[in-house]
Amino acid sequence: MRRLALSLSLVSLVAGAAVATAAVKPDAAIRYRQSAYTMIGWNFGPLAQMVKGEAPWDAAAFALRAERIAALAPQLPEGFPAGSDTGAKTEAKAEVWKNADDFKAKMDDFITQAKALAEVAKGGDEAKMKEQFKKTAGTCKSCHDGYRSKG
Repeated sequence: MRRLALSLSLVSLVAGAAVATAAVKPDAAIRYRQSAYTMIGWNFGPLAQMVKGEAPWDAAAFALRAERIAALAPQLPEGFPAGSDTGAKTEAKAEVWKNADDFKAKMDDFITQAKALAEVAKGGDEAKMKEQFKKTAGTCKSCHDGYRSKG
């Protein structure tokens, strides 16, 4: 009986989250995705500095920031519901929604590479961490090139 009650509770939560997402106003979605990108950038910047030799190498800090990025990346797609191409100032181009399948593929690639970055960072091998960072950064660029305006 407890399992049934727990299962029904979980179904209700998931259904409620889906309904809440569907009812999101464009401005709220834009703020959500901008906030997520700000946090990713907050963590990505120091990694780039380490990789470029502009900041001292710190494997523990690198791993922490990589883990944060990996946790944030899967949350990004939620910030692009239909209709969120208008409203508050956004740097997302209309192509995000016009080419939804390609955009999703690029987003999925970023998520995969961000998770790989966190995994590689756990090993502490500087060369491998730098190599994976470059792969991850490449996924950012591939999406920004076609789907982000320089506002």
